Amino acid sequence: MDRMIARLGEVFREGGHGGITPARDGFVRGPGDTAILEWMPHHRPGESITIKTVGYTPSNPAEFRLPTIIGTMTRYDDVTGRLLAVCDGILPTAIRTGAASAIASRLLARPDSRVLGLVGAGAQAVTQAHALSRVFPLERIVVHDIDPEHARSFAERVEFLGLDVKVATVAEIEAEADIICTVTSVAVGDGPVLLGENLRPHVHINAIGADLIGKFEVPRHVLKSAFVTADHRDQSLREGEGQQLADSDLGPDLMELCAQPALAADHRDGITVFDSTGFALEDHVAFDVLLELAAEAGLGDHLQIEQLPEDALNPYAFA
Repeated sequence: MDRMIARLGEVFREGGHGGITPARDGFVRGPGDTAILEWMPHHRPGESITIKTVGYTPSNPAEFRLPTIIGTMTRYDDVTGRLLAVCDGILPTAIRTGAASAIASRLLARPDSRVLGLVGAGAQAVTQAHALSRVFPLERIVVHDIDPEHARSFAERVEFLGLDVKVATVAEIEAEADIICTVTSVAVGDGPVLLGENLRPHVHINAIGADLIGKFEVPRHVLKSAFVTADHRDQSLREGEGQQLADSDLGPDLMELCAQPALAADHRDGITVFDSTGFALEDHVAFDVLLELAAEAGLGDHLQIEQLPEDALNPYAFA
């Protein structure tokens, strides 16, 4: 997590190293338009291309005992088009999303923030708590989930952090937390999940769950009164919290704030929101980090998946 936070922060400060990251696209699948399959590409010209395919299926944990988010990442050589690596997308997505929140919070939350509030206690809540504990002197976590068992089990899942954990109502979270992360799978049209009635005047909110048109977690009146930054502006306006706002309501994006931290520091005493829709540059960096760790630990298998004939003009000339 420390390496992911450091590497992602470095890439953000340097404007993405000249890579090209279009907005993600995909299909809505399943009944009720609640499940999606998306592809998220990032192109580093002359070097490589990373493509993540990710399935978002809210019914997975209850019906199939599978994660809500399942994905696979692939990397290609930009010169030859060869497949270089294939990797699970579940763990790196969770870790890089937590790392992005840590980076945004470090810019916008008070440095002495000690109470973390979590609305939603699923898998992503674990990496949010982990990442934020690495950059703030956290002492306590207050957590809420509409599934009481998820809320009750959260303390055991983050026991490694050594922090006090209390199950709470949303109202209690708003009254107590210096930093709030909304990490829910709220359905289209069922938001928001925050009340926005008793927020601390300096609270920083990491809004993680919005990823479809009509899906949001933070009340519009809170967004209108806050300084709002996004990781990907176009995605925010299309399917994140930004869909409740006009383009002019959004402040500089996260990469701009990383490059010019003074733009963020002036807002720490007011309400701030990071609209995290997640974008493929983050996946590219996460893949870099995992490939480095695999090389250092001697993990991973080298396979030739592609059929590469001895004679490039004869597909039947098997190597």
